[in-house]
Amino acid sequence: AIELIRRAMEQSERNQSGNKEVNGWRQDSTEIIGQAPAMQEVFRAIGRLAQSHSTVLITGESGTGKELVAQALHKHSPRAKGPFVAFSTAAVPKDLLESELFGHERGAFPGALTLRRGRFEQADGGTLFLDEIGSIPFDLQTRILRALTDGHFYRVGGQDPIKANVRIIASTHQNLEARVAAGAFREDLLHRLNVIRLRMPKSLGVEPKKLSDEVLKDISAMPFPGNVRQLENLCHWLTVMTPSNVIGVSDLPTDILAEASEQPMILEGESSPAISNVARVASVDWESGLGRLAVKMLQDGEQEVYDVLCSKFEKAVLQAALEVTRGRRVEAAQRLGIGRNTITRKLQELGIDD
Repeated sequence: AIELIRRAMEQSERNQSGNKEVNGWRQDSTEIIGQAPAMQEVFRAIGRLAQSHSTVLITGESGTGKELVAQALHKHSPRAKGPFVAFSTAAVPKDLLESELFGHERGAFPGALTLRRGRFEQADGGTLFLDEIGSIPFDLQTRILRALTDGHFYRVGGQDPIKANVRIIASTHQNLEARVAAGAFREDLLHRLNVIRLRMPKSLGVEPKKLSDEVLKDISAMPFPGNVRQLENLCHWLTVMTPSNVIGVSDLPTDILAEASEQPMILEGESSPAISNVARVASVDWESGLGRLAVKMLQDGEQEVYDVLCSKFEKAVLQAALEVTRGRRVEAAQRLGIGRNTITRKLQELGIDD
């Protein structure tokens, strides 16, 4: 028992240290993290490349941590004591890219008042990370290829060759093979960069999900005051949080269900010009929505939850009845099975203006 406790304490200390070793590469808490099998493959690749000088091409969607992988490759390489220079080719105007990469001599062009060292020189003895390599103009690709092939380059306006003592790590979210086929990327540069390729797993790492017809109808009827960003966030949430491949009404977030429960319900086939400006939300699994709303309100510490929810329920039912009967109180009361005095009193209590 004592030995078991000792081993458990040691394991706990190892877990709290935040470090993990994969194939000889130590994954620190300050670096990239991930327990998914795809990320473990990335960690193993970093470990295998730890002592390599090879050029690496990292591909994957935007936001998947390509620069973090490049930093890890540099940190655990023989060039770790040298500089790590990251350069986003997509963030610089095309007419400045050449000067930014290779530098320029004084007087090379109007405004070049002093000599400037480019990114290739700044990364001397270390690693140059070229982010979004697929965005580089075709003519500049030739200069990069020549620098990689010949091992030297020239500053803009310069005559003396400068040794390119750098390791190149490039990244892209684009399909470079497709860009080669389209004539937008040099095939020989692709082969020069594609010595070792690391493919980053997708940002969500889950299978595509499908909306059920009911959910699609509900979402199509929602107002989305936050526009595309709100819709994108909802799709992201559903993709991550829904356990099955088909998203049902009960999988919708609590706030969406709560919003829908507050809207007047419209019976299928009914329409009324008098209520054309009323927000229309398709019918949802209201029992599930009501339950989720109750849980949320209770967890948030709200008081008198029962009375609040009963008021919401009564208000929704009364509004629906008035809409279906086009504002005729007597008919609405009859269809609801309540008296005229009752519906009048409830409308006043709930502040409903028919």
